[in-house]
Amino acid sequence: MKMSTDYQPSPADRHSLSGETMGTRYTALFYAKPEVDETAIGKGLFEAVDNVDRQMSTWKPESDLNLLNAAPENEWCALPKELTTVLTTALRISQQSNGAFDIAVGDLVNAWGFGPGEHQPTAQQISALKHRVRLPATQALEIDALRGQARKRAATTLDLSGIAKGFAVDELARCLDSWGITNYLVGIDGEMRSRGLKPDGQPWVVAIERPRRGTREVMGIMELSDAAIATSGDYRHWVEVDGQLYSHTMHPSRGTPLTNKLAAVTVVASSCMLADAWATALMVLGEEAGPELAQARGMDALFVLRDGEAFREISIVAGRLQTTLETRE
Repeated sequence: MKMSTDYQPSPADRHSLSGETMGTRYTALFYAKPEVDETAIGKGLFEAVDNVDRQMSTWKPESDLNLLNAAPENEWCALPKELTTVLTTALRISQQSNGAFDIAVGDLVNAWGFGPGEHQPTAQQISALKHRVRLPATQALEIDALRGQARKRAATTLDLSGIAKGFAVDELARCLDSWGITNYLVGIDGEMRSRGLKPDGQPWVVAIERPRRGTREVMGIMELSDAAIATSGDYRHWVEVDGQLYSHTMHPSRGTPLTNKLAAVTVVASSCMLADAWATALMVLGEEAGPELAQARGMDALFVLRDGEAFREISIVAGRLQTTLETRE
């Protein structure tokens, strides 16, 4: 049953659904008529994110991504349309970010203990990774989007952890769209997408987390309407090697985790897939090149830099650097 699009929401028509996916939880908050089939919508939401996980997870041996990773070089592999879309977008953003966003870092992710079979690297392994020659995905991967297939031109291990979750959020949104629901906020962890407004006519409110390791604190809030938001940071997942903390985000050209001053980057975009990937790209670019590219591309982005025990913020709105630069304890 599809809903009429002339429905006007009221606070009493609030629905909230959630479930497990990708090692975390997805949520869907929306306003719809009381008679809406909540069970069917819940099933659709689960199927939407489960489909992404089955296609793009590196933790599932039979995922379409892992089958592509395991395929011989120069052998075409059939791909589902969703994975084709994500791979194509990933290569485009890699080009637009001058290689800062690169999905051909699966070997680094695994070696540093952030992939399946977690382990801590030895000093010898770290040294070897730094000097290993690897092609970026834009050179190592060829995609035939019309035929829904791809092949590797060289040995590479692809990892979509910087974009797949955002795409899954978009799939949640598309599920609610298909039911004619026009006022919602969906998300997976800190990646969110909204449509419409709340019944009081106000935008949705999304919390921005303080990028402090080992705690969950709110640093600020952001209003969101008909847009998506995603954050990349160094404070959720890390490893400690010889007393030094290393982030889960890899620097493609250096072959190591990030070591710049950025604690987090939040991006607002038209889709959560784009916000997710660009947050990662700007995080890799660092505290100088990141804001420069965000301004050049007319983006909305918030950069949070570590300043001792405090944080500094660089806010860019529609490509314009804001004059306020705060320090937060």
